[in-house]
Amino acid sequence: MSKLTLSVNDRVVSDAKRYAKKRGISVSKMVEDYLASVAGAASHDVGDAPILRSLRGSLKKADLKGYRKHLAAKYR
Repeated sequence: MSKLTLSVNDRVVSDAKRYAKKRGISVSKMVEDYLASVAGAASHDVGDAPILRSLRGSLKKADLKGYRKHLAAKYR
C-alpha cells in the first residue's frame, strides 16, 4: 500500500473526519474509494458511478405528466 500526502483545508479535514466517524470508516478509506471510482470512471460506463447507483430506481413511480406540466409552467 502506498502513502499519499495531500494539502487540504483544516475545516474540510475536520468535517471529513466527523463524516467518516459517523459511518464507521476511515478518511483514508473514503479517499481511496473516491479515487478508485474516479479512476474507474474513465474505463467504465458513467452509470457505474456510486452516486448514480444510489439513485437507480428512485423515480420508478414518478408522475411524468405532472413534472412536464411543472416544467411547462416554470419556463413560460
